[in-house]
Amino acid sequence: MKRTVFVFSALIIALLSLFQLSKYSYLSGSTSIEIIIALIAVVFFAIGVFFNKRSFTEKNNISKEVDLSRIAQLGLSKREYEVLLEVSKGLSNKEIASKLFVSESTIKTHVSNVLLKLDANRRTQAIQKAKELQIIHH
Repeated sequence: MKRTVFVFSALIIALLSLFQLSKYSYLSGSTSIEIIIALIAVVFFAIGVFFNKRSFTEKNNISKEVDLSRIAQLGLSKREYEVLLEVSKGLSNKEIASKLFVSESTIKTHVSNVLLKLDANRRTQAIQKAKELQIIHH
């Protein structure tokens, strides 16, 4: 946290210094306004690239592995897990049934079992809990 505060403080000081320097150089007549605007744009571009690169590397460090032991702890069967994966893709019960070659009522049963085992009231809540438990990823 201290590092973040320091980085942002240094950034603000650097920007204020740049603005003061550009104001001084413009008022003294030694540079044109286009050069000052270009300089400020380059600084903001560099800052944007730095923060984008930093956030990209942080996102890539997040584990993408599925926790198979957690699936077993929850007691999800292989078929219930398949149904959960299809639900997470946004498919309806009818679409899941045709994809897995079972009846729609079977899918309804599997979905209700998944909701019970994940202690969720809705499909969206079940997906969210599954992501938090790292049993699915998207």
